[in-house]
Amino acid sequence: MSSLYDRHKAVIPDWVALYYRDPIEITHGEGRHVWDADGRKYLDFFGGILTTMTAHALPEVTKAVAEQAGRIIHSSTLYLNRPMVELAERVAGLSGIPDARVFFTTSGTEANDAALLLATTYRRSNQILAMRNSYHGRSFSTIGITGNRAWSPTGLSPLQTLYVHGGVRGRGPYAGLTDERFVEACVADLEDMLGQTRAGVAALIAEPIQGVGGFTSPPDGLYAAFRRVLDRHGILWISDEVQTGWGRTGEHFWGWQAHGQAGPPDILTFAKGIGNGMSVGGVVARAEIMNCLDANSISTFGGSPVTMAAGLANLAYLLEHDLQGNARRVGGLLIERVRAAAAGVAEVREVRGRGLMIGIELTEPGTDRANPDAATAVLEAARENGLLIGKGGGHNTSTLRIAPPLSLTVAEAEEGAAILEQALRSL
Repeated sequence: MSSLYDRHKAVIPDWVALYYRDPIEITHGEGRHVWDADGRKYLDFFGGILTTMTAHALPEVTKAVAEQAGRIIHSSTLYLNRPMVELAERVAGLSGIPDARVFFTTSGTEANDAALLLATTYRRSNQILAMRNSYHGRSFSTIGITGNRAWSPTGLSPLQTLYVHGGVRGRGPYAGLTDERFVEACVADLEDMLGQTRAGVAALIAEPIQGVGGFTSPPDGLYAAFRRVLDRHGILWISDEVQTGWGRTGEHFWGWQAHGQAGPPDILTFAKGIGNGMSVGGVVARAEIMNCLDANSISTFGGSPVTMAAGLANLAYLLEHDLQGNARRVGGLLIERVRAAAAGVAEVREVRGRGLMIGIELTEPGTDRANPDAATAVLEAARENGLLIGKGGGHNTSTLRIAPPLSLTVAEAEEGAAILEQALRSL
């Protein structure tokens, strides 16, 4: 019989990426660990691309899913849906956005797509500001605002996108400036760009910490400074919290709060972690923005009773167990251990991040040139020794991404850091 890998290649598109020279089939998980089809156990430091936010097979979530599935699995948004309303109430209250309305989707891509629809409709403009090195999804519209060529298969777009400096602190023409001067330069760049556009830019969309881009971020306060400029022009701010939401950064519940001096965003998008593996995404916006659509709309699968039950149970667990605080405490320990592990490794350009969102950028020794071969080698070595991590980065995918479930223990952080050290030093 053909291997599962052979069968995959025969029916799945070539552009659907797989990790590892010998791809693995993950069959089950528990806590922060998963097992493959050969029975090998791995410490999971990537969580299905930051999606298994709390833990694998979390009893509270699996129980809520099973109980809801035993009642009714699906009804659509054409009918009242108690779990959807209850989760919307909780998300609206946590969002920081006044008079908030919540629309649920099935993914972060779809959430960002909906946010773009809202912003362009509200502002009557198809002009969007986006950050260089950004990633916002794989739909036609979100590819059109993604500032990372590795994830942009076409230049065609229904939107006119203008890319702004600031998402990457350590590269580009402003990298050598102090944080204060960096922010000033990026604001000046934004002002200059707006001076070249016709009136009516719809929105700026930005990830507080760029996920696929390699966990890069600007100095705290940059988007607050941008917001003051945007407000003068009536331009909306969309905060893409698909990877930064729900306390992953440790210091804040939302990534935008590191830039909150000018208030919350006009629109917030979320997905991934809230479902702990279930397909949940969504948009939060002020009522006047959310209600600006003048055509009928529904969501067939967004707000499904089963996924909403999972989200409610997962969010309750997250808050009751202070997983944001755990991300801050254990994440602080982990990044220090990773920095110690990377010390003296010539290929490591930078270790960055906050909370349980840590990136290790690899370059050719003594240069700023990306080193994707080194990133692949470390990914393979870590897996061989029982640790799953991710990759990303706007410069040829040469950043290792570390994002364990937020319930990570100190012992597991120490174990993962030791495996990482061994993998890095194998270079």
